[in-house]
Amino acid sequence: MDIFKRISEHRTEKDALSWTGTFAEYIELLRSNPGLARTAHSRVYDMIASQGINDQSGHKSYKFFNQEIFGLDRAIEKLVEEYFHSAARRLDVRKRILLLMGPVSGGKSTIVTMLKRGLEQFSKTDLGAVYAIKGCPMHEEPLHLIPMELRPEIERELNVKIEGSLCPSCQMRLKTEYNGCIEDVMVERVFVSEEGRVGIGTFSPSDPKSQDIADLTGSIDFSTITEFGSESDPRAYRFDGELNKANRGIMEFQEMLKCDEKFLWNLLSLTQEGNFKAGRFALISADELIVAHTNETEYKSFIANKKNEALQSRMIVMPIPYNLRVTDEEKIYYKLIGQSDMSHIHTAPHSLRVAAIFSILTRLKETKKQGMDLVKKMRMYDGEVVEGYKEADLKEMQNEFQEEGMSGIDPRYVINRISSALIRQDLQCINALDVLRALKDGLDQHPSITKDERERFLNFISVARKEYDDIAKKEVQKAFVYSFEESAKTIFDNYLDNIEAYCNWGKIKDPLTGEEMDPDERLMRSIEEQIGISENAKKAFREEILIRISSYSRKGRKFDYSSHERLREAIEKKLFADLKDIVKITTSSKTPDEKQLKKINDVTKQLIDEHGYCPVCANELLRYVGSLLNR
Repeated sequence: MDIFKRISEHRTEKDALSWTGTFAEYIELLRSNPGLARTAHSRVYDMIASQGINDQSGHKSYKFFNQEIFGLDRAIEKLVEEYFHSAARRLDVRKRILLLMGPVSGGKSTIVTMLKRGLEQFSKTDLGAVYAIKGCPMHEEPLHLIPMELRPEIERELNVKIEGSLCPSCQMRLKTEYNGCIEDVMVERVFVSEEGRVGIGTFSPSDPKSQDIADLTGSIDFSTITEFGSESDPRAYRFDGELNKANRGIMEFQEMLKCDEKFLWNLLSLTQEGNFKAGRFALISADELIVAHTNETEYKSFIANKKNEALQSRMIVMPIPYNLRVTDEEKIYYKLIGQSDMSHIHTAPHSLRVAAIFSILTRLKETKKQGMDLVKKMRMYDGEVVEGYKEADLKEMQNEFQEEGMSGIDPRYVINRISSALIRQDLQCINALDVLRALKDGLDQHPSITKDERERFLNFISVARKEYDDIAKKEVQKAFVYSFEESAKTIFDNYLDNIEAYCNWGKIKDPLTGEEMDPDERLMRSIEEQIGISENAKKAFREEILIRISSYSRKGRKFDYSSHERLREAIEKKLFADLKDIVKITTSSKTPDEKQLKKINDVTKQLIDEHGYCPVCANELLRYVGSLLNR
């Protein structure tokens, strides 16, 4: 790749997007595309919607968030539909501060960062183009040039809404530079940029004694006072506060509720009326989406203070809880490890899953639903089918607690512990037991965990270990079954021959002697018992298999080993039960013979080729499962 050629191409692409013209030319652009005059809230919603919306069973998911945010589908749907979509339609929620409230490391900052980065990219597309008065320090909408008296008829003519008034700087320039001729005012296309301070402002609280309100609203340029003679002259004022620069886009308040009260008072008129007070000027119009984030403790302190009622009434609070799905929690960990310099160390399959199981268990609340424990609840939340419970039970549990997911172990703690395990010297591979050990060791060092919580969390680590034991045995079982696939097919064919004779009151022939015999009840039951088919239910199960075979035959399809999920599971469990002794011997023998060694190598190869293990963790898995079977 020619780096400088690519840089040159990028510069050319950017130059091609530039546009400069008069206000009269901008009006012609508006005639063909009234959407150019959209509000900041509409721009943000259109940016999200432009990436694609999936609507499944009445629930919407947004592709814009899918690459970075995992497991927060319900919170994101509520955020987009109840705030962004409504605000884009000019409903009253656009006059509210969006406050994302949730536990640490829950994704609040990530959501805001995605909105800012997304808006930067969107402004470079035709759909997201932003035009502003050239030279305006606030990059304001050119339609503000139109006098108030003429706006109603021009709105009808152009099919747009005109809100806001010219900033003091543009008011003066219109008089001094353009002699009041608004059609000659120059307009340019601008690109939203946090780095360039266009359309994105960020305010972070600091020491109240040193923080200046000018950080938000701009300040007087004292070096020009003698030249222009007045503090009310726009040329003697720097319109460089965060509220000025965030015009047409997003204003982010980091840890908003930690701010001094006087900083928040500026937001009262900005949210309700779309303007704010700066210096010795009239109210300055601003079209910006104000998004803030805070934690639950700060929010409770804020609402407890009666002085904050006015501001509280101007907020839309969106809870952003922790993810409650194991599969999505795994994705979070993979993403964070992938961003580090340790991604070259192999992570054994299921290592991050056990960490996710532990994390999710700490976040779930005990349900009142009879027979439902936390592990079953965790599985249902993750989309698994739990016998005896339906979709309605899942929805009931999800609505049972408003605050579920607002507490528990955060992803940062887990990643910190995994990092400590990854950083060990000469480590080629990290497995599930390494992760669980690191999580357990870290509980003593966690400053905010009480003694009772520690005991509860240690119990969850034990539960995660048991879950891993089952996963590990199944993984080895799969590898052994695959290595002995012919044996599985033989058992499968024998079972089908026997149930066919049983259901038709017939006999089967001995393949060696040709002698007719009764169906082998012992064989059939040894398979059916693997998946909990009772004596009373065996006839119905066997008849169902025959009906499935008949259905496949009519459609010209072959009924094979994988055609019936429960039967396949039963065959695999039966074969593994028969192979248990082989597994024990081959995994625990210090000096395996040639035959045993071949079996071990076949299974190890299967784990490496098909299941994502490396030679190190494949051997460790076999040794571990061997020890489990020997207990």
